Amino acid sequence: MKRENVSHPSRRQVLKRVGGLTAAAVVGSASLAQAGTASATVADSKRFDLTDSSDEWFREILLNERRILQSFAFDNTNRHLYTAQLVQGGRMLSGESQAYSDADRSKNGDLCITRLDWQGNITGRMYLKGFGHGVSIGVEPSGSSAFLWTESDSVTDSQNNGYGTKIARFKFANGTVLRPDSAQVTRYTPVAGSDHNSVAIDPVYNRIVHRYRINGTTWKYSLYDLATFKAGTFTPLATITQPSVLTGPTLQGYVSMGQYLYTLDGDAYAYDKDGRQTTTSNTYVTSIDWDGTVYERRLSNAGKTLFYREPEGLAIQIPNTGNPTAARLHLGFGSEESLSRTDKKASFYYKDLLV
Repeated sequence: MKRENVSHPSRRQVLKRVGGLTAAAVVGSASLAQAGTASATVADSKRFDLTDSSDEWFREILLNERRILQSFAFDNTNRHLYTAQLVQGGRMLSGESQAYSDADRSKNGDLCITRLDWQGNITGRMYLKGFGHGVSIGVEPSGSSAFLWTESDSVTDSQNNGYGTKIARFKFANGTVLRPDSAQVTRYTPVAGSDHNSVAIDPVYNRIVHRYRINGTTWKYSLYDLATFKAGTFTPLATITQPSVLTGPTLQGYVSMGQYLYTLDGDAYAYDKDGRQTTTSNTYVTSIDWDGTVYERRLSNAGKTLFYREPEGLAIQIPNTGNPTAARLHLGFGSEESLSRTDKKASFYYKDLLV
């Protein structure tokens, strides 16, 4: 539905005029606690209306590996989709003398990056050994190709999953196998001593988000100008603590556009031995102002008829680069055909109402 463009002060401006930011944002009947304090002001921008219904882009397409989609990002210039998965057990990569199990690949943090066109066709893949879990990735277009941003220098956590301690940037090169110390990889340490590092790119405002954990307990998000970060200067535009509403759920992805950080959390459906679904959707999308206030949190039933259906990743797509503010907020889901046919497929749904 088209909405009139009426000039009113923003919610942030109103709050500041009455003596500062409130400690809560109301969504329906729920009151959501403030996420933290930003270190600097990020200029006002439009936001995605999370009450907007989700439109289907792709439903159940195959990626390179049989394992679940972890995250994805768009090259909007060259109209490519990049996905991250953990390498499947039994696959032997160039330079390896043996095949490894799913558990070995997870523990080591070995990733497969698949490139697809916008018709869902696979056009390339590369492998990253010892990089991490693939919670989030970013894409920076460069000519007819792109640089990818991922976590790197994986260490194993208490659940035997590898997560990154640094950030990596490298050019996509079909068919190659990289390690964190490969010559093609540039590594960054924006917050020394942090773990569970990952990144996402805001392609509209040319910014990068860094999510990380400090002291083994506290999750943070920092927003940077992309060019400044790339040059090795780590002065954030804003830093917020992960809001308490995200403490319990499984975080499955995040991305930023302008004034707002968006997160995706939730779990896969559960089934009984006969394949009957025993749980319902607990997938939520949340918008968080970079001043630290949780703005909106909504249940998502996108792709609700998928079998298994696990939320996996958020990303910003710009269908027409000539009009970058007409963007889409994409939600990713992994699914499988049945309890016995468990090779994972990927589905993507988007919201595009900006207010």
